[in-house]
Amino acid sequence: MKIGILGTRGIPNSYGGFEQFAEVLSSALAQRGHQVSVYNSHLHPYREDTWMGVNIIHCNDWENKLGTAGQFIYDLNCINDARKREFDVLLHLGYTSDSVWHRRWPGSAINIINMDGLEWQRSKYTKLSQWFLQKAEAWAAKYADHLVSDSIGIRKYLLGKYNQDSTFIPYGAEVFNNADESHLATFNLQPWQYYLTVSRLEPENNIQTIIDGYLLAETKDPLVIVGSVTTRFGKKLKKKYEAQKINFVGGIYDTSMLNNLRYFSKIYFHGHSAGGTNPSLLEAMACGCRIASHDNIFNRAVLGNDADYFSDAKQISDILNEAPEKKSVEQRRQVNLEKIRSVYNWNKIIQDYEQLMLELLQKRN
Repeated sequence: MKIGILGTRGIPNSYGGFEQFAEVLSSALAQRGHQVSVYNSHLHPYREDTWMGVNIIHCNDWENKLGTAGQFIYDLNCINDARKREFDVLLHLGYTSDSVWHRRWPGSAINIINMDGLEWQRSKYTKLSQWFLQKAEAWAAKYADHLVSDSIGIRKYLLGKYNQDSTFIPYGAEVFNNADESHLATFNLQPWQYYLTVSRLEPENNIQTIIDGYLLAETKDPLVIVGSVTTRFGKKLKKKYEAQKINFVGGIYDTSMLNNLRYFSKIYFHGHSAGGTNPSLLEAMACGCRIASHDNIFNRAVLGNDADYFSDAKQISDILNEAPEKKSVEQRRQVNLEKIRSVYNWNKIIQDYEQLMLELLQKRN
C-alpha cells in the first residue's frame, strides 16, 4: 500500500503522543514493505527526506508566526500536497485543524481519522473555540471514510452522538526492562523517593490539582514535573511553585531517561481528563509504576481497579499519606504490565492498523 500520515508536527518525535505514535507505526509499516510517507512541519529539527525507511514530506508551517491559526494552514498545505501523491490510504491523526478542509481531502485515497479525545472539552480553549471544535468533530465523523477510536469510551461517545461506529485500536507501549538508576543523578533524585507526572502543562491535565494535593500532604519527597514550561499556563505554574520542593524539569524526549524516571518513581500521577487512551499513561504502566489517576471514564477504561483515583487535591493528599499493602501495590503493577503485553502491544496495534487498511482498500476495490 501507499500510505500517507498527517496531523503531527513530524517524526522522529520531539513533541508528544501523536508524534510518538506516527514514529512507531510508520517505521513498522515501512518494514512490512509498504510505501509510507509522514508529513513534517518545516519547523521540525529533522531535515532529511527519509527516516527508518519512511519518506518525510516537509510542509510549510506558520504556527511560529500565526499561533494556532498557523496549524490550519499547515494542515491545508499537507492535504493539498497529498492530493498529488496518489495515496491508497491517508491516515489523519486528529481532526482539530484538519476536518474543516474535508472538501480538499483526496477522493482517491481512503481517509481514516483517528478521533483522539474530546478536544472541545479542553479548558484552554475559549467558548468560541470549543464551539468550533465540536463542529470540527462533527465534520470528521460525517466525512471520514472510516473512524478509529483509541478508547472504548470514545467509541461509545461517537456511536451515541453521531450514530457512527469506529474501529477500536488503542496506542501501545513496550514493557520497560532496562532500569538504570544512574539516570536519576541528572536530577539529584533517589530511587522511589520522589513523585512524578509527565504531561503537557495545560489546565485539563490537572497539574494544578496534583501540585495542590502534594503540598497539602506535606510529604518530604519531591514532586517532579516533566513537560515543557513554554505555555502560558506552564510559565505561571513554574513561577508560582518552583520554590516549594517541586522540580519543573522541562520536556524530556530521551526515552531511556524518561522511562527510568517513571520506573523509579514512588507514585506516578496521571492527570489527563480530556479523553482517549493517553500514551503517557500506557508508558507508566509499562514501567511498572504505582499509578494515581484522575477519575474519568477514559482512564478507568484502561486502568480498571488497578490504580488509585483522584478528583481533587484532598484525594491526592490522602493517597500520598496512606501506606498501602505492598502486596496490593505489586499485584496492580503486574496486572497493568500484563495489559501492556496483551492489549496495548505495539505489534498487535500495528497489525490491526495494517489489517484495517487492507480490508478497507479491498472493500473499495
